Amino acid sequence: MPNSRTRNKRGGSRSQATHRSNPARKPDSVKDVIARLTPALNRVSDQSARQAFWSQWLAQHLAPALCQRLSGVVERDGTLVVFAESAAWSARLRYAMQELHGDIVSAQRGIQRFEVRVLPRAP
Repeated sequence: MPNSRTRNKRGGSRSQATHRSNPARKPDSVKDVIARLTPALNRVSDQSARQAFWSQWLAQHLAPALCQRLSGVVERDGTLVVFAESAAWSARLRYAMQELHGDIVSAQRGIQRFEVRVLPRAP
């Protein structure tokens, strides 16, 4: 006589549990997937807009020779981070930014401080 299928097993075999799909779970629609991605996409677009704003603002307020040596601008957590392409330009930029500190704060109230860092441009 064959053994019963559920002998010495409390919840059934594991192989059956993995082959069954959950009937209560619906497949994700494209709309649901996009809705989950929207906060991340909004963050990226906001950061891109702030970067464009600061690039234009710095182009208007810095000397043209110094502005050409900028390799990036990032605003995060109340700090404006400006990147120069070399250490020498970074030092010059730091002094120019100290002179513009009041103008930077008046342009964007959320900025409390700024940093100047070195980020070489890609060849």
